[in-house]
Amino acid sequence: MSETSLQQSFESESQPTESSGEALTVEQAIANLTHEDLSLRYYAAWWLGKFAKSEPGVVEALIAVLEDEADRTELGGYPLRRNAVRALGKLADDRAVPGLLRCLDCSDYYVREAAAQSLGMLGDRTCIPVLMSWLEGGVAAVQLFPGRPHLTQPAEAAMETLEALKVTEAVPLIEPFLQHSLDRVRHGAARALYVLTQDPVYGERLVQELAHSDLKMRRMILLDIGASGYLSGAEAIAQASVENSFKVMALKSLLENHLKQQPEAVLVSPSTERVMNLLDSLL
Repeated sequence: MSETSLQQSFESESQPTESSGEALTVEQAIANLTHEDLSLRYYAAWWLGKFAKSEPGVVEALIAVLEDEADRTELGGYPLRRNAVRALGKLADDRAVPGLLRCLDCSDYYVREAAAQSLGMLGDRTCIPVLMSWLEGGVAAVQLFPGRPHLTQPAEAAMETLEALKVTEAVPLIEPFLQHSLDRVRHGAARALYVLTQDPVYGERLVQELAHSDLKMRRMILLDIGASGYLSGAEAIAQASVENSFKVMALKSLLENHLKQQPEAVLVSPSTERVMNLLDSLL
């Protein structure tokens, strides 16, 4: 997805929903970013990213949160910073870039991951050297962090952002991750490599993985194919052993991303018409 991205659809931590707190105004949400109740701060950062686009003062308030030290977990994480980083990516304001670049060096893995994704959403290319450095050690250097559910570096977010920024020079750095022990990392590498090279061998790797025994993994692979724009994977999406809602989402994403990658393509061609017919059959 970058949907933005695919990985954001399955973030490592759940986000609050609109109904999980009282209705806010922009002014209240900004004030809540410094409230003594940490849960209100966390919710306010999420709310501003979702509902406060183009409102004055929002970007500045969220940038200030990137230095917050009050909301810290026992393991040293910064939940409030994470939400502020994600929100700044959604607000699409380049003033956030310097703060987000600093977040790439944060001790919190999830802050680094979110910063990479948000910088990709903002189209910032100054982050490219840092993201490529996360991949330079190859598979051996990017393994599960001892005692944690995440890798030593956010390699998936790095590949996703390099993909979004069309950094073809990253291809040699991404290719080794096709051999990573974690399924999701291999799938992210295949998706990025297809987007960057348009070589169908990478799209077919994703299609073949739809035989995976785990339903959640099949859903993720489905959305990876959609995010890749690999049009030849349309039939495999329609026939996959997942819920129709995921198939529809993936086919819609597939068509949209194909047309983004092939701006000269006409909307109605035999290939795109086939995808639209598959969509119709699932609705």
